[in-house]
Amino acid sequence: MTYLVVDACIKCKYTDCVEVCPVDCFYEGENFLVIDPEECIDCGVCEPECPAEAIVPDTEDTSDGKWLKINSEYAAKWPNITVRKDPAPDADDWSQVKNKFDEHFSTKPGTGDE
Repeated sequence: MTYLVVDACIKCKYTDCVEVCPVDCFYEGENFLVIDPEECIDCGVCEPECPAEAIVPDTEDTSDGKWLKINSEYAAKWPNITVRKDPAPDADDWSQVKNKFDEHFSTKPGTGDE
């Protein structure tokens, strides 16, 4: 099992989860974070830290494995993030919006630990 970031993170990008990860397996996009499933040690410490409840075990992925594919693909493309940053300015407004992926997901990388 691994943990995955799902679309509740889009346009919120709280980084409380990054701060507690013992293996630094988070990667940063412009408006979303992902977990590298190959690096994740399944400890679960990140899950309760996410205010948007955007981190789930892979057993809660869609039947087609959508989130595993997205997390794997973008972990290979985006920079690693290991330090906490401020969330998006309007994160609290976006945190309750459902089904954000199709309209709001950005493939652009974030800045990582810069």
